[in-house]
Formats: sequence, C-alpha cells, structure tokens
Amino acid sequence: MKVERIYLFFYGISLICARVNAFDPITTTVAVGIGATLGTIYKYFQEKCSSKWIAFNATGLDVDLEKRLFGQHIATRIISKAVNGFVNNDKPKKPLVLSLHGWTGTGKNFVSKMIAENLYKEGMHSSFVHVFTSELHFPHASQIETYKSQLQQWIKGNVTNCAQSMFIFDEMDKMQPGLIDSIKPYLDYYDRLDGVSYQKAIFIFLSNAGGEKITETALDFWKAGKNREEIKLCDLENALSLSVFNNKKSGLWRTCLIDKNLVDFFVPFLPLEYKHVVQCVLAEMEARDLEPDKGIANQVARDLIYFPKSERVFSATGCKTIISKLDYYY
Repeated sequence: MKVERIYLFFYGISLICARVNAFDPITTTVAVGIGATLGTIYKYFQEKCSSKWIAFNATGLDVDLEKRLFGQHIATRIISKAVNGFVNNDKPKKPLVLSLHGWTGTGKNFVSKMIAENLYKEGMHSSFVHVFTSELHFPHASQIETYKSQLQQWIKGNVTNCAQSMFIFDEMDKMQPGLIDSIKPYLDYYDRLDGVSYQKAIFIFLSNAGGEKITETALDFWKAGKNREEIKLCDLENALSLSVFNNKKSGLWRTCLIDKNLVDFFVPFLPLEYKHVVQCVLAEMEARDLEPDKGIANQVARDLIYFPKSERVFSATGCKTIISKLDYYY
C-alpha cells in the first residue's frame, strides 16, 4: 500500500473523529487517543532512509535488463556491472555518475526506472528519487545563476536527508550550457563537503546528444554485414564522449565533468530495428495481461517510420509510440 493511500485513509478517519468530537467530552477524549495512535502508525509507514525502504535487488535488475530492454547489449552489460559494483561497495570513493545517450525511444528513461525500482521500495515514487527536466526546471538562460544556486541547495539538502539519493537529469541536450558544472564538487572524490558525504548518491544524465554518432556506427556495422551484437563499448565510448563534449547543443558542452573524468560511464543506446519494436509491443501486451499476438505486434511495428528511408533499418522513434499504437489496434 502506498504512503499516499495510507495518509488518505488516516485523514478520512481523523475527519470522522473530528465530527464525533462535537457531541460530548468523553467522545472527545477517545477521539484524541485514536488520533494519537493513528499518528504513530502513520509515522511508522512513512518512507525512511533505511534498509527497509532502500534495498538493492541485483537479480531483479538483471532480469529486467535481460527481459524488458531490447536491442541494447552494451547498455545492459554496463548498467548491470556499474550499479552492482557501486551499490555493493560499502565505501565508494565518489558518487556513481552515468551518462546515457541515444535517440528517443531506445530505453534511457526505462533503464533509469529499472534502477529505481530495484533499489527503492517505492521505485520512481520514492522521495529519494529526484527527476529534473531541463525545459521545465531550467527554462530561462537569463536565470542560470539562480538555477545553479537552487540546484546546489536542492542536492545538498536531499543528500543530507538520505545519502543514497538518486538524481536523474532528463533532456541534458536541452540544458543551459554551464549549469551542470555547478554540481561538479558533489561528483568529485571528496570524503565530505561542509559535513555532507555525497559518495553513495547516484547521478544519471539522459541525453539525445551523441545519437548521430551511435547511429552512424550501428549503420556502418549493418552495411558491413556485421551483427549489431559485435559492436563493443570501445567502438563508441571515446568518440561519444568527445562528440558530447564538443557539441554546443549539449548540456555537457565543454563541461568540467568530462574534462575531469567524473562521468564513470558514457552508455550508448543503439537505434532499434524492426524486430526490437515487435519485442517491445509483445512485452507491452504481456504487461497488460493480454494474449501475445504477433500479428498485431507486426502491424504496430510496420506503422512506424524507419531510416535511412531507402533501407528502413532503424525505427525513428524506437519504442516510444507503441503504447498509443497498441491502443489503436485493440
């Protein structure tokens, strides 16, 4: 049961008690006692920064990556090893910093959700998971100094509250240049800053920047008749980090986070092929408790736009639009 539901339940009872209070002093005394008891119970169910609410499920993450993330053999391997190694290290030297890159619909947000679901009991609804979206939270270039100060205070306050906090920065390719550098000290090799340790926190950057380089490499392998599973991290990581670092449209443009090697892994998400889209549709059917129907899955996959236009190798939107398309066919 979610904390919000418990709260509403208790709140409803408290309203009833408040109405009963109007009748007589004896009932008032009973209601006050009930209220105190309910308050104690509510505090018990509140999410806390403890092993009851934060417990890493390594097997769960591996199963999710293998069975729910399609066409991403590089990302699957990196995420599994990086998160496992970090969470199981009692004394990490610095926070875990992952930068996920690739076109829309390839699984970047999905992976962030998987990590949260297998680390926090409340998953993405946990009060220890914080999501920033560039266009929503940092829209105005003229306010960048204010954003820097607010971001520093927000991270410091939340890590002070719980050392095992997670921060997800979506739309990094739309972030104001220079803004992310304001949190550089929190990602560095410091035991403590102003009495606060950031070493157990996780920072995840999501970006479309670098997508062209990733697609170019995947297309080269395809044209050479090679299997996409032959693509290795070493074929992409260095070129990807340089591409992001030198891209003026990237929130990581000329950032000291890259210059000082504070990003632990640049994780490439490959463009998805037709067969991967079909797998996504079948997985969505299963999630809805629907009978898997390959005919409908193929219809949904055929509806999408593929590129290059003549070869139709990769889906332009990955698996992002399959939910609405599946609704149409059902």
